[in-house]
Formats: sequence, structure tokens, C-alpha cells
Amino acid sequence: MRRIWPLTARGTGALALAFVCFAVANQFGLVELVWFGVLLLALVGASLIAVVVGRGRADVTRVVTPVVPMAGTDVGVEAHVALRSTLPATGGRWRDDLPDGLRGAATGVFPAVASGFSRGDRTAELAYRATVGRRGIHWLGPLRLTSTDPFGVARRSVSLGDLTRLVVTPALVDLPKLPGMTGRSGGSIPSPANRLGQGADDIVARPWAPGDSMRRIHWRATAHRGELMVRQEEQETSPEATIVLERGVARWTPEAMERPGADAAFESAVSLCASVLRRLVQDGYAVELLDSDGAELCGRVEPADALALENAMLALATITARAEDRLHALVGVFAGVTTGPLVVVTGRFDAADAAALATVGHHSSFPVLVAAAPDADALTATTGWAFAALGDDPAEAWRAAGAGRSADGPV
Repeated sequence: MRRIWPLTARGTGALALAFVCFAVANQFGLVELVWFGVLLLALVGASLIAVVVGRGRADVTRVVTPVVPMAGTDVGVEAHVALRSTLPATGGRWRDDLPDGLRGAATGVFPAVASGFSRGDRTAELAYRATVGRRGIHWLGPLRLTSTDPFGVARRSVSLGDLTRLVVTPALVDLPKLPGMTGRSGGSIPSPANRLGQGADDIVARPWAPGDSMRRIHWRATAHRGELMVRQEEQETSPEATIVLERGVARWTPEAMERPGADAAFESAVSLCASVLRRLVQDGYAVELLDSDGAELCGRVEPADALALENAMLALATITARAEDRLHALVGVFAGVTTGPLVVVTGRFDAADAAALATVGHHSSFPVLVAAAPDADALTATTGWAFAALGDDPAEAWRAAGAGRSADGPV
């Protein structure tokens, strides 16, 4: 709460005592009390002038570790404060304003800073830790400094520096490998490869292009063609997997459209999608994360592409529900298309939805459907899918989906 009264308890007492001195001096004719009252008023006035004139500016630089935290983790914040006023700054108390999504004791004692005319240090280093409660974009600051004059009569409270942007990605949980869902790195599913260069020269070589190393020149093909040719390296394609997140608000709550973290079930779904994405990429799959109408929610993530995986997590940091419900459009997305593992994550799910998606499961080598709020008859109506209900623990839902699949398919 912002303080309006600029005096401390000591300053308020000095002001009250000055008026008492004037009243008593007028009653008893004591000139000494008048002078003492004037002295108190001068002290209060000088203290107010000191805190007003001393309102300097400062540059505040925050360093957050880690730079992009996950929801549910702790972050360390180091604030570097560089004062730009020439007057010395007395010590006081500082407080960094934290948004609703962060919790922590962002307060402490601010050290005294020397005058700008001296050679003393004009900077202060502040540090604190906070817990990130939900994903999304948060703003740290401003830094509020409350200090007093040297006599402790008047006080000032100023806001220093600008806000610092903090992006929080979804919480990631460790998911186990499911039997039958292992890509190139796991070895159980062979990686289809396009081996170029097994025979004729005109297949193994291609024309030289700017940027090609001279060490890759294929001299025999160059002599045969009469132009520089380079060796064509083999190209491997990773097995593909697809994750679908149904964001229709009809399957969640209206709060899921407002901001990240407002709907607990939707947050569990986003966390599951992010965790499955990381799991499949680690297993050697090239993964696409789609909306139910086929629109990409992030770029395609190839195995061992750490930058693409990081960008995918940043895209999931701000995702919310939408007005349209397009789960049944998934039938058209996969019409005439086959893919590897297909993981569909949704909220409310009933028998009619199960019947509509019955044919989609046949286009995947490993179809998994996870619903946060399935109807009682949805499980029995779901055919061709490994089905699981999503609770508070995404890892448990993932294990349940794996347990519901035999070697021949879902049971």
C-alpha cells in the first residue's frame, strides 16, 4: 500500500510537539518554547526538503536464473541497482514487486550509497529467490525503495528502474518409455533412410554449389560431367510422431481462455503435451504439435534439435483455450495419411467423440487418447485407441495409456 504521510513516527511526534510548544508558550508567555517550536518545525522542514531533493533515479538490471524457468520451479533473481543522483543515499528497505504467478520474499535492507562527488561505489547488489506458480509471461518490478533522512524524521518511497519480462514454460514431468513407442535412438523401430550414392556416379554426386567444401568434390563425376560435382551425403529421415491438443473452451472452462494457469485441467493437458513432446524427441522421433484442425502450435521438432525444442516450450508458455471446438475435424486432418505415434489430449470427452475418432486411430502405429474429463461410457466406446484419463499427475496418465495397450493394440 502506498504511503501518503511523508513523516515517520519520530517526525510526526516532532511536528505535534512543535504545536504544543506554541500553544503552551502563548498560554504562559514563554518565549523559549516558541523558539524550540520553531527549531522543531525547521528540523521537519529540512528533513522533508532533504528527502524530496534526494529523489534520484537509478538503472535496475535483473538477472534471472534460469533464464526461462518451468512452472513449479524456483528462480534466483539478482538485481543490480546503479544510482544516478549526485547526492548520497541513506540506507532503507527495498521491495521488488512480484506478479501473481510468483511467490517469494523479495525484500531486504538497502545499503547506504556514497555521494556522486566521492569515489565510493554507487551501486547495490540485491538478490532473492521466488517460486514460479504458473506458466505464461510475467513482469518483475518495479523496485521500490523506502528510505529516511539522516535524522529519521521524514521518509520517501520511490520506484526505481523498469520492469523485467519473464517467460515461464509448462511444467515438465519425466515420462517412461512405452513399449512399442521407441524411435531411432531406442532401436526398436527402424529409422527409414534414403541412402543416396549406392552405385552410379550420377546418383552419388550433385553439382557444386557455393558453400560446398572443396574436399567433397567427386573427381570422377566431375571428369564425366565436365563440371564440378560433389559427393551427396546420405540423408536419414526420422520416424514421425504427432501430438494434438484440443483447445476448444467447451471441453475446458471459460477461465482457460483468459490466461495461462487459470484452469488446472488445461494446465495438466499442456504439461502432458510438453512432456510427451520431450519424451518422443528423446526417443528419436520428429514430432509435430498440432491443434485439432491441423494448425501447427509450434514448429516441427527434429531429434537432437535443442533449439527447436526450446522454441516449442516457449510457444506452449502462452497457449490458451479458444472458442471453437474442432475435435471432430481431426478425421479430415488424417484422412488418407498415416503417421507414427499419435497422441491426442482433450478435456471433456463422450461416446459421440469416441465414435467420431474411431477411424483416426487406424492411421497411426500407436494411437493414444488422453481426456481430462471423460464420460463414464467414453472408455467402452473408444476403439482403436490406448485410452487414459488425465488427472493431476500427467506421468500417471501416460503410464495408464501404455498399460492399456497390448502387442496387438489397445484393449
